[in-house]
Amino acid sequence: MTEAAPTPAPLLYPRVLLKISGEALMGDTSFGLHPPTVARIASEVKRVHDIGVELCLVIGGGNIFRGLQGSAQGMERASADYMGMLATVMNALGMQSALEELGVQTRVVSAIPMDQICEPYIRRRAIRHLEKGRVVIFAAGTGNPYFTTDTAATLRAMEMNCGAIMKGTQVDGVYTADPKTTPDAKRYDRISYDEVLIKNLKVMDASAIALARDNNLPLIIFSLHQSGGFAEVLSGRGKFTIVEQS
Repeated sequence: MTEAAPTPAPLLYPRVLLKISGEALMGDTSFGLHPPTVARIASEVKRVHDIGVELCLVIGGGNIFRGLQGSAQGMERASADYMGMLATVMNALGMQSALEELGVQTRVVSAIPMDQICEPYIRRRAIRHLEKGRVVIFAAGTGNPYFTTDTAATLRAMEMNCGAIMKGTQVDGVYTADPKTTPDAKRYDRISYDEVLIKNLKVMDASAIALARDNNLPLIIFSLHQSGGFAEVLSGRGKFTIVEQS
């Protein structure tokens, strides 16, 4: 008699948005895209896609240009932010290429129309892409200056009716301090939006946290560097911190 296959762990959310910083794509380099790192992250996305999760992504642009830094050096803020939005489009195209190399159908959807290289953002069309099993990468932030990609990620996750925002970081959750510089920092398993704001824990920017809180959208913080970690977290295993209502 053949043994029955083990029952797979239940998925916590059938549709999620993955937020990745632009710096996560740099690998060990100091600027731009590191193709092996992009390919590794794409394989993590594919693993989750293959188990049936509907996935959308927002990728920052800090590996190429960060609007706030440009503004701090004397550049007009709105122009600097638009340059940062263009950097996110470059990163989105790089991730699209890596995912399609793995056989994952992907659409880049931009808040700033660029018809020759990606689709304009139309909410119902983006939802239809997800329903058809395509990965959707939202680029160019909200299309407006003064808003970060954290806020754009929260906005798009709500518009796409995602169950949660998954934020892939350098560490496996939210800590009381930076665990790289403070070895005795404590990790939270769960924490409230208000506590994140009061303690200024830098999970996401304050506007994004407040928007998620007001719409009761959970944020799940996990390490993007652990192989298979993304899929494990979505099955309720592994190490992560969930930010939700108290």
